[in-house]
Amino acid sequence: MNNIISCSNLFKSYGDLTVLKGINLDIHSGEIVAIVGPSGAGKTTLLQILGTLDSADTNKETYLEIKGVAVQKMSIVQMANFRNQNLGFIFQFHELLSEFTALENVCMPGWIGKNDTKALKEKGKKLLEQLGLGDRINHKPQELSGGEQQRVAVARALINDPKVIFADEPSGNLDSQNANSLHELFFKLRDEIGCTLVIVTHNESFANMADRKILLKDGKIVI
Repeated sequence: MNNIISCSNLFKSYGDLTVLKGINLDIHSGEIVAIVGPSGAGKTTLLQILGTLDSADTNKETYLEIKGVAVQKMSIVQMANFRNQNLGFIFQFHELLSEFTALENVCMPGWIGKNDTKALKEKGKKLLEQLGLGDRINHKPQELSGGEQQRVAVARALINDPKVIFADEPSGNLDSQNANSLHELFFKLRDEIGCTLVIVTHNESFANMADRKILLKDGKIVI
């Protein structure tokens, strides 16, 4: 299998607190990986570093490659462009902008990437329709249910055709029915568009359904 993400010797410290302690990890293209572990284990920190939202401590033996590109050698601007074009993100609290409609929220990463506005809106509408939100495109976040808001966030993560989607507790704020629907959607996305998903979760049933479960404890991968 081809590795879409490879990292070696990742450390991360905040002052005297070392959160990650020499992480080595390969993630295969098209794989759904669940990262689990107790609170404070370093799960979100690892996800943010793998997603280029944060950086590991500088170390000559440390490397992080995504799609074969050594991202830690990029400038801040280069990394931001790479992130926008190749990576998608879904968070526990959907982080939708309240003053914009569902469609406008979905299109936001594309506008940042300076994509064609008309084509982008058509694509955004299609994504929302595929996610069962065709009649909600002009609704603002506060007019949507929690499950609907999270599906808008999924559409937003997909708008630039990312190769990898990173999700941090995406179902943590949903009831069990909406959580199960979201988990089923992740597998559908993998099967239909071939994207890789890296997901931090406390949901044991979903973690057990993933292709691989990675247990993080005290900043180290246990299994």
